[in-house]
Amino acid sequence: MRQRRHLAIAAAVALTTAGAVATLSTPSQAASAGCAVTYQVTNQWPGGFGANLAVTNLGDPVTAWRLEFDFPVDGQSVTQLWNGVATQSGRHVTVTNAGWNGQLGTNATATPGFNGAWTTANPVPTAFTLNGVTCNGGAPSPTPSPTTSPTPGPTQTPTPTPTPTPTPTGPVPGHVDNAFAGATGYVNPDWRARALAEPGGGRVANTATGVWLDRIAAIAGTPTAMGLRAHLDAALTQDAANGAAPLTIEFVIYNLPNRDCSALASNGELLISQDGLRRYQVEYIDPIAAIMAEPQYRNLRIVTVVEIDSLPNLVTNTNVPACAEAQSSGAYVQGVRYALNKLHAIGNVYTYVDAGHHGWLGWDSNFGPAASLFASTVAGTTAGFASVDGFITNTANYSALTEPHFTINTTVNGTSVRQSHWVDWNYYVDEQTYATAFRAKLVSLGFAPTLGMLIDTSRNGWGGANRPAGPSASTVVDTFVNDSRTDRRIHAGNWCNQSGAGLGERPRANPAPGIDAYVWIKPPGESDGASRAIPNDEGKGFDRMCDPTYTGNERNGHSMSGALPDAPLAGAWFSAQFQQLMANAYPALP
Repeated sequence: MRQRRHLAIAAAVALTTAGAVATLSTPSQAASAGCAVTYQVTNQWPGGFGANLAVTNLGDPVTAWRLEFDFPVDGQSVTQLWNGVATQSGRHVTVTNAGWNGQLGTNATATPGFNGAWTTANPVPTAFTLNGVTCNGGAPSPTPSPTTSPTPGPTQTPTPTPTPTPTPTGPVPGHVDNAFAGATGYVNPDWRARALAEPGGGRVANTATGVWLDRIAAIAGTPTAMGLRAHLDAALTQDAANGAAPLTIEFVIYNLPNRDCSALASNGELLISQDGLRRYQVEYIDPIAAIMAEPQYRNLRIVTVVEIDSLPNLVTNTNVPACAEAQSSGAYVQGVRYALNKLHAIGNVYTYVDAGHHGWLGWDSNFGPAASLFASTVAGTTAGFASVDGFITNTANYSALTEPHFTINTTVNGTSVRQSHWVDWNYYVDEQTYATAFRAKLVSLGFAPTLGMLIDTSRNGWGGANRPAGPSASTVVDTFVNDSRTDRRIHAGNWCNQSGAGLGERPRANPAPGIDAYVWIKPPGESDGASRAIPNDEGKGFDRMCDPTYTGNERNGHSMSGALPDAPLAGAWFSAQFQQLMANAYPALP
């Protein structure tokens, strides 16, 4: 789930480009058993360019792949490539898989990308082969073309035809740059009632929090939780009492097959091997989009947070079988694209894709490849980069918003804090610097300069008596960092029901340049996972990281888990956690 995961990534070269953006693509038409390739120029400037490739295998599964193509003119070359290994002879380019992404199942997609150089011109290639099989190349197109549904292989369930999303009747308010600006937030009546039932809970009970649609049944609602339409109807009531200000309501779209593939506490109900992708599209995304598109909701600003922890797992955790299956089948990428296509088509829906957190993707070996994967995934949607409004970091995690007593450039007795056990050579020490840098990286890959970031601050306040008042006086780097950091976790990889955590910054719009809002997407008081095995019908397993007696693994440096005892299933109300979060809030509660 939300833990340090930089161990499994292969070496890659990150893309760093600047200059005007040019988008050119050439989709190859699928053979009955072969391959499809999309080649997209994302950036171009005098003498250089950046490009992304999406290589889809339409034949039998392979354990290694080799893509070949020819540049059309002399002077074109690949200078830096990630998610693969490139060689070039004259105009001829060969790209083979990296050590971690050789498995390519039927209908699965690999996403290499590269920086390139050109001299006189930079036309796009028009012919490709995959493992010697021709991918019938189409003529270059000046804009990205929608991905066509590939012909299914013998073991692949056909991709369903998308169900049309109803178009709202009547005028739809303009899609603004920042849905949170000038708006009030929706207060979930279910969460508000639980908060009010807690001593002191009234201090935060009227705070906007995210609504998690974490299984198909959540759409209609359960005996203990409102469904999607009920929440939207309640939002209409709140909006009507709100005066002229618009209302923003936040939903977490969270039900991919093989969900949260490297953890157990938040596993879901759908499996790739059991028709999970088709069910995700037809039984989950389609009805969500249909309800959100109903005309009575057109004045609401509906924010969707799309698939927590999904794409980052494809960067760092494909050594885990469930993640390897998600990668080789293409289910995560296809599922996210399908969700974005459906949701972006609704004018008053705003989409934000999960981008992990600094303690996961902050290492240089993860940062560039993650941004490239996000770019190639979004570029493959019908609307391309326009299909997302932004990205969100720290969802349901505990990483400090800012570390006030040191930065990544701080040195202690001549030693960089990067060398400390806590920072562990990461390039970021907190979420705000990570989110700001990640946004800049995404813009350099072709996303609009108006791209916005969200940061989940619901549980990263780290106040209370243990919050350091100032920097340590120690000249030993580990001691300095440990005594100075506000994030009081035992290890930055710990993610489940953390002891000592507190409520963070209250939700607000435009708190910093490039940041659309601080949000409480994870409702405080809802458990991350059970501290022991609890039978359930929600597909949620027992993850030892939620067990306070667990002594850890390689992902958290074999440290204690730091989890609170007696925790219920993920998403269930956890009174002890809620009380702790209020006691340790920073800024403190009145």
